[in-house]
Amino acid sequence: MNVIREVKSDRVGDRYYEVKHPSGLRIFVYPKEQNNSTYAVFGTRYGSVDTTFKRSDESEACTVPAGIAHYLEHKLFESEDGDAFARYAKTGANANAYTSFDVTCYLFSCTENVYESLEILLDFVQSPYFTEQTVQKEQGIIGQEIRMYDDDPQWRVMFNLLEALYHKHPVKVDIAGTVESIAQITPELLYRCYHTFYNLNNMVLCVAGNVELNKVLDLCDRMLKPSAPVEIERIFEEEPREVVKPRVEQKLSVVTPLFELGFKEKAVSRRTTKELAETEILLELMASDASPLFRRLLDAGLVNESSFGYEYFEGPGYASIIFSGESKDPDRVAEEIRAEADRLRREGIDQEAFQRAKKALYGRNIAALNSVDNIANSMASFAFAGRELYTYIDDLANATLESVQKRLEEQLDPAYSALSVVYPVE
Repeated sequence: MNVIREVKSDRVGDRYYEVKHPSGLRIFVYPKEQNNSTYAVFGTRYGSVDTTFKRSDESEACTVPAGIAHYLEHKLFESEDGDAFARYAKTGANANAYTSFDVTCYLFSCTENVYESLEILLDFVQSPYFTEQTVQKEQGIIGQEIRMYDDDPQWRVMFNLLEALYHKHPVKVDIAGTVESIAQITPELLYRCYHTFYNLNNMVLCVAGNVELNKVLDLCDRMLKPSAPVEIERIFEEEPREVVKPRVEQKLSVVTPLFELGFKEKAVSRRTTKELAETEILLELMASDASPLFRRLLDAGLVNESSFGYEYFEGPGYASIIFSGESKDPDRVAEEIRAEADRLRREGIDQEAFQRAKKALYGRNIAALNSVDNIANSMASFAFAGRELYTYIDDLANATLESVQKRLEEQLDPAYSALSVVYPVE
């Protein structure tokens, strides 16, 4: 029997439904009756870092080749009856999928044939089909993809940074793996990982848009294949706080040097929703296009408006704050960012800047609730991280200057930072 919980927000004036399905799947339905489109995400808490794990029904841990989560995502679109994209073409849905460091998600958007498209999604993700022939064929395709990314400056500047920050954590390994690691993938390994991580108890379905809860649940009742709950222990080697090296550089085909500056955090469990909101406010007030730091960098010709950015990069066993962009003098930009963090630590965050950043971030998140793709993706990412959408918005509204100052002290220590630069080939 479905256990249905209506989740309301007085602050937002909206609501959605969280359902615990008898199959073990958590389902989130966010009706937006006035919206013409619908967006659905069917995802699993399984990403590229999950290479060593132990199932609760087994006595030994298992290590699998790097890149297998991404490989599995590619292969699931194939079946004995053909390709899932061909099926979507008949409903008019726009479908895609992605594998990140910690999750794999399959998704579609459409303006009609919603339930037919949802049926396709639930069907092919639950229908693995791997053979020696199809696995070997995919090795060549993904091998080409890996070699292509080896020459991609944006990709290299990021992974060079992760290799400079992390000693042992698999987050430093390319999501697609290496040519050598994917050569070790077999149908048996794919089925093992599939039956471990594509257990419905480890997955979520998020649907936002012009949908009816009962119709979604009727379809789920018919399509979902129950699986016995299995606890999965993700195993990582102990990661030191210190960085591997403070600076790394490479030369590739770029016009202007690219940089990424990362501040590594101590390896901890996932931040609470409150801490996440405080970190987002900190970054907004420190480096948004309304910040003094950004204006100084822009006026000095050190960055441009289109490329400079920042993010809180976090997942199981890793967390860093990363600043990125293009600059003719990346080292000077890194100095300015570190100096600004030091100034804010020394002088304290300005009350007016804090309020402005909090209001800007809160406003953007409220506006994002008009976007069905943002709603579905946010609900999925929050669910996988043990967080909740409306709680995050409340925590943004309730954040205090003192709590954001504390995040600064903990997260932006220059002693644990590293700079990655990609220079033009001379």
